[in-house]
Amino acid sequence: MTLAFLCIVIGGSSVFYANYIYYKYIIGAYHNYPEEVAKKLRRAIFYTKTDFQPKEALKYYKQALAVANEVGMDPFSDEVMGIKIQIAGLLQQVHQVEKAILVLEQVRGDNLRWLELYDEQKELHANVDMRKKKTRILAKTIAISVKLGEHYADGAVWDRDMALERLVWAVETSLAEKIRRQAAGATEESDGPWMTDEEQGASLEALAHGYEERNLHYLATPLFLQALGLKGKTDCHSVVLMNNIASSLAQQSPQAARAAQAFAEKSAVASSDAPSGPVATKEMMVESARTWAERALDVAAHVKPPERDEECDLGCAVATHNLGEFAEMVRDTATAEKRYREAISLSRAIGFQDGVDTSSERLRALLGQG
Repeated sequence: MTLAFLCIVIGGSSVFYANYIYYKYIIGAYHNYPEEVAKKLRRAIFYTKTDFQPKEALKYYKQALAVANEVGMDPFSDEVMGIKIQIAGLLQQVHQVEKAILVLEQVRGDNLRWLELYDEQKELHANVDMRKKKTRILAKTIAISVKLGEHYADGAVWDRDMALERLVWAVETSLAEKIRRQAAGATEESDGPWMTDEEQGASLEALAHGYEERNLHYLATPLFLQALGLKGKTDCHSVVLMNNIASSLAQQSPQAARAAQAFAEKSAVASSDAPSGPVATKEMMVESARTWAERALDVAAHVKPPERDEECDLGCAVATHNLGEFAEMVRDTATAEKRYREAISLSRAIGFQDGVDTSSERLRALLGQG
């Protein structure tokens, strides 16, 4: 009887959970679509989330797009673009990154052509609804460009030039639009909502990582600094950004650091020609990097639950390891050994095996143990 009771409870719970999932995520997610389109999307999401069959899911997503076109849905609406973005996400999920890129590039190209037409038709600029539509499409295009930067940097594609091109465009465009809105006194009521500081910071950070992958650390540093400056609060991700700043500073030449200073003063992605004047020494660069790593540790120590998450713990381990490397750079072997041992202990405590392995390897090399 106990077993039967448990089976009834489990069975009833399963039915309840299935209904909850169905109404919340299958039906509720598509209330903005005409029923003819929503019907196809429900099938697509079933084969994406419940019974994973990529070919079936892709078939129904394509049918949803065809029906959306037949019933006259705006191809630049969030709903229609959302279907295309879901297709790209499905392709990424099955490791067909090149095809995901083709889908997103097509959406991006269509959006850019619409934005060009908007700019040419000045009479549209007086229409509040059209201004809001322009803002929405521009923001979506920037987000798609950031995603394309990620895809081009994927190991299966590894087109770093295109990754940087898409990310640079996203950052330049988002900053230019922010400046334009400020100059025009634009508001959410007049032009629609724009990207938040956190979203713009994410674009800057993505571009900075793109520069890091090409060892252009002098370009990454000011972008990490700007991303940190756009954060509305100090949290565990601030720790990550401070670590990134420290690493970028330590890996660039003094001449490049001087260029980075001019670069940061001018704009996020402008020319980085080094100005004339005294150049910092390598020791000064390492000292600056050490300061940022120690600041990361200090910030992490003051972030308390529930705001504290694993980013803080990982950030502490990484910052401590970095301090060991910075000490090595200035031939302070005693401090380097101490920091590596601390990093090993921290990494082991949080189950960060990569951290344990990396710090252990550097410690062995430092002690001449091979």
